[in-house]
Amino acid sequence: MTGAPTAAEAAALGPELVALRRALHATPEVGLRLPATRRAVLDALDALTRGAGDALTVHTGRALDSVVAVLHGARPGPVVLLRGDMDALPVRERTGLPFAAEGDAMHACGHDLHTAGLVGAARLLAARRDHMAGSVVLMFQPGEEGYDGAGLMLDEGLLDAAGRPVDSAYALHVVADLPAGRCYTRPGPVMSSYGVLDATVTGRGGHGGRPHEALDPIPPATEAALALTTYVARRFDAFDPVVVTVGEFHAGTAPNVVPDSARFRAGVRTFTDVATRRVAAELPSLVRGIAAAHGAEADVTFRTVLPATVNDPHHAELFARTAAELFGADAYQELPRPRMGSEDFSRVLARVPGAYGYLGAAPAGVDHPAGNHAPTAVFDDSVLPAAARLLAALAWRHVGPSPRSTP
Repeated sequence: MTGAPTAAEAAALGPELVALRRALHATPEVGLRLPATRRAVLDALDALTRGAGDALTVHTGRALDSVVAVLHGARPGPVVLLRGDMDALPVRERTGLPFAAEGDAMHACGHDLHTAGLVGAARLLAARRDHMAGSVVLMFQPGEEGYDGAGLMLDEGLLDAAGRPVDSAYALHVVADLPAGRCYTRPGPVMSSYGVLDATVTGRGGHGGRPHEALDPIPPATEAALALTTYVARRFDAFDPVVVTVGEFHAGTAPNVVPDSARFRAGVRTFTDVATRRVAAELPSLVRGIAAAHGAEADVTFRTVLPATVNDPHHAELFARTAAELFGADAYQELPRPRMGSEDFSRVLARVPGAYGYLGAAPAGVDHPAGNHAPTAVFDDSVLPAAARLLAALAWRHVGPSPRSTP
């Protein structure tokens, strides 16, 4: 890639990016409102804004504390989007790091690295602005952890921020228990969809010593909860998997009382629209049928929270090729199968061709590193220059002097 960011340039940003990441790590914020995090991003972009003049425009969100910065090249051309999510999790940290967070929030998923890495990519690309043909949209996103921040940013005009629609989009996610510096992705589905089944089974309360005079809702509710996993195992293709997890079950107030109702909620994950439509139609019917067989009633809803994250094959190949060219063939590995987590960047990829990939960030010398979302998760922030360089290089493939990678 002629003119792409070099390893030396990225390494020179390392101390600054590590300092930013650790400052963010010590002050995590959860959800859609991240005032301190947004202020840190705006401060980090301020020097670029002053140095680039009208070439860098910065917008902040209304319904959420997002930042959208657009770097315009010297000549018109494609528009490519790079995403970095900024929010933390409601997890109390137990890492013992000198910059560990205090309180009930923690950057247990590495979004502090994503934010710092995207700032680094902005720095590397701004230095090449005079040779750019096109624009880069830098998407600093709150609310990825269950708040659909990406959807809100789309509603606020994210894809038109550059003055013309985005042509390609990329996101990079660090993983605490994969080897540091190794990159991963795959064509097609890379993360699952996520839906929630909510069921309330209603019977008739009574005395625990005379259950025959009542209509106990717990047996049909437990039977239905167990039947969900059996049903998907026997009725759905194993090569188009469905995963159901009943994560909540609530019933009763005392051991000698038959309750009026029992409620459970299940998370449901799929990879294709066909499977998603089937579970939305069939699983509620299954629960209602089991309740009816016991003489009870069931009020059941199914809500799709996020679609599957699906990589465009061309852009996934660009991600793989870029990682191998930057870091060596051994530094890239194609994922053999999708991961069962879910991600709201799926909303962007549903509207724009692009790719979502991973960067290992396991600390050196740890035999069994904790995974993302664990209170003991530790990320090796020495990977930040690589994250910044990879994001910048992906954009450069589209807006560099001779962009040839846009399909």
